[in-house]
Amino acid sequence: MLHTESPAGGDPGPTSEIARRRTFAVISHPDAGKSTLTEAMALQARVVDEAGVTHGKASRQSTVSDWNDVERERGISISSSVLRFDFAGKVVNLLDTPGHSDFSEDTYRVLMAVDFTVMLIDAAKGMEPQTRKLFDACRRLSLPVITVINKCDRPGKEPLELFDEIQEATGRAPVAVNWPVGLPSAFQGLTTPGEDTYTWHEATQSGARVAREEVVAGASDERLEPGAWSAASENALLARELNGAFDDEGFEGCEQTPVFFTAASSNLGVRAVMDFIAAHAPAPSPRTAVAGHTRELTSDFSGYVFKVQSGMNPAHRDQIAIVRVNSGTFERGMDIRHAQSGRPLNSKYAHHLVGRGRETAGLSWPGDIVGFVNVTGLKIGDTMHSGKRVEFPPMPRFNPERFRVIRLTDSSQQKRFAKGIAQLEEDGTVQVFRTPDGSPRGPVLGAVGDLQFEVVKERLRREFGVETAYDELLPYELSRPLKGPNVESLKEVFGTGLLYRPDGEVIGVFHDKWKLERALERLPELFAA
Repeated sequence: MLHTESPAGGDPGPTSEIARRRTFAVISHPDAGKSTLTEAMALQARVVDEAGVTHGKASRQSTVSDWNDVERERGISISSSVLRFDFAGKVVNLLDTPGHSDFSEDTYRVLMAVDFTVMLIDAAKGMEPQTRKLFDACRRLSLPVITVINKCDRPGKEPLELFDEIQEATGRAPVAVNWPVGLPSAFQGLTTPGEDTYTWHEATQSGARVAREEVVAGASDERLEPGAWSAASENALLARELNGAFDDEGFEGCEQTPVFFTAASSNLGVRAVMDFIAAHAPAPSPRTAVAGHTRELTSDFSGYVFKVQSGMNPAHRDQIAIVRVNSGTFERGMDIRHAQSGRPLNSKYAHHLVGRGRETAGLSWPGDIVGFVNVTGLKIGDTMHSGKRVEFPPMPRFNPERFRVIRLTDSSQQKRFAKGIAQLEEDGTVQVFRTPDGSPRGPVLGAVGDLQFEVVKERLRREFGVETAYDELLPYELSRPLKGPNVESLKEVFGTGLLYRPDGEVIGVFHDKWKLERALERLPELFAA
């Protein structure tokens, strides 16, 4: 299924291989159809024979990217996953991310490891709050964004209205690469602005298989409702007149966002997105190291750990450090080192990931995602390398906004409980703290949202056989890291508290934004830059 060699007749050298890579994340507000689009892309690439959807009929299988039991039961993505496959001569590394805002930190880690994103928007709901936050994150990271307006086979907002929302929210000019033909209840296909034909689609088996396509003349197609073709062609031209045509430099320079229309649950319009990614999306570019220089793509191997995941294979209880190759060529078994400690790392058990599945990694190039199994001591944000040492910037940490004490309900399970909590902290599932008195009731968990607490409890039960309970939420809504020898002085400010990470770092916690502002005013020297 997977082929990493160059196409027949191509240059097998590193420059050719790097140019073939397409590494991106699919991101969206919850329920916009992100995992369904991911599955449809996998279907187009023949990674799966039949597509699943997260909210589909009972006869449809679960999506290949949702590997976790909780994900499959809830029909949501709560953990990032990786799909690697070939498409149109390109090697695609597709990262499906959590849509729920409670897992924003996991999504942000993924954005640190990709070269561009595919942003999904629900045609009926437009620019939702999480969509705006994700666009803002892409702006901060200077990531090009392909926008996909999904669910075009259902009633929704007018496309031109959606274009206005995109422009207002992102500051990027939305450029129509294609345009929907037919009413939402009779979505027939897609046209290119200025053309007199359109690609007619016929969905099959509720989108479980690739849709049949046919290029037909719009004005003479009797399958269209009266006036449907003229409305589509005129509005498509109007969109182009307002925002211009697609330009590669504008896209890669984050001035434009190319826009596509799909009905992913029926696999309509997905092929056009895939073709565009293969032809126009950016290949990997050099990454900047802590020292300020760039590590050239063709220099010695280097990789960046952007995720650590346990529990993917319940039969083995293993842990995978998921690494983006930033430079050079990785070959399984080669000599590599951990930049932070200088110690050697075992590279024999390296895999390429396809959702729930794994394949032994052969040669890997910049942009590829490699999973290292049971390599101890690797943390999110770490660097590995061969040859000349390099270290990439550490992964930023979100400041938790929700805090709860988690306790064992059976003291005989203490050893498994401690192991499980440590494992989930390494995964980045939750942040773990202790109180100044040593947390006699149990560790304090810090999260962005309440759903993270539910996932922790469920994973402790399923993966470690540990039953737990939570105390009430602690009365804190904000947190900030602290520095210096006088952190205890924060106790002088009413409505604040102190928590300690396992590595000894101290954070201040605050009842509300007014207590934080007061602390900043009275004790500015405590707050890390």
